[in-house]
Amino acid sequence: MNETPEKPAAAKKATAKKTAATKTTAKKAATAKTTAKKTTAGTSAKKATAKPAATAAAGKTPAKKAPARKPESRAAMVRRARRINRELAELYPYAHPELDFTNSFELLVATVLSAQTTDLRVNQTTPRLFAVCPTPEDMAAMDPERLEELIRPTGFFRAKAKSLLGLSAALRDRFGGEVPGRLEDLVTLPGVGRKTANVVLGNAFGVPGITVDTHFGRLARRFGWTTAEDAEKVEADVAEIFPKSEWTMLSHRVVFHGRRVCHSRKPACGACAIAPLCPAYGEGETDPEKAKKLLKYELGGKPGQRLKPPADYPGQPAPPMAAS
Repeated sequence: MNETPEKPAAAKKATAKKTAATKTTAKKAATAKTTAKKTTAGTSAKKATAKPAATAAAGKTPAKKAPARKPESRAAMVRRARRINRELAELYPYAHPELDFTNSFELLVATVLSAQTTDLRVNQTTPRLFAVCPTPEDMAAMDPERLEELIRPTGFFRAKAKSLLGLSAALRDRFGGEVPGRLEDLVTLPGVGRKTANVVLGNAFGVPGITVDTHFGRLARRFGWTTAEDAEKVEADVAEIFPKSEWTMLSHRVVFHGRRVCHSRKPACGACAIAPLCPAYGEGETDPEKAKKLLKYELGGKPGQRLKPPADYPGQPAPPMAAS
């Protein structure tokens, strides 16, 4: 069995000194760390105290956070939504589709043309168009380049001409030259989706429908009726809130308000009649005088979008397209 030889006395003494030195260094480091923490804490406290003092000296009041909005129950949201509809009905008793038309075919064509442009531009374009091709049969027989030229002011004229030629031929060949009065038939036509179908059904056939365009979707989200971005989901969510008999006129009122007051980039919150009911109040201009200047169409003392508006429309008709 091997034994470990003992260390000489000098080695033991050196080891002891080394250990003592290590302990002393560690103790000093700990003390320094504690002192640093206290200093930092004191400095932070001073800064925190100095900030309100500096603000007060500058004559400013520290900004307060807006109080959190209380959660709204489903029943409360529905009551508020229906009250908004009643308020909009009082504000826009003359709400109507803002496309000029005299029959279901003209409304169908005008609605297809309204994609990515204003109703005003469509209304200024369709008189010449319908003078040349007043029926589906006439339009289906149009030379594509001639049709494109007639609808050019509405933009995307090649794609729109293709849709108009296709839907006109389908009406001629499959529906006896008549616009069908069922959603499931309308959506089979080229260029016709649920929005266009609901516009035609609600305003040419009296069949209730919710028209979800960009204005309607924006306001439905601002009002807290839905959080959806998809148009069909928005339609489904809103349909659960309102009775079917209200769907068509609700669409007109909401779109009217979106075009005149509740704009996309700068809503006129300070001039909005339903501001007390809107969860999004404050997203736009809240000063009444400044907000009033943002109002459009008849509310802003300007012409509307229809060249031939309904008799009860309180504003001015739109001017025809200037001769080129």
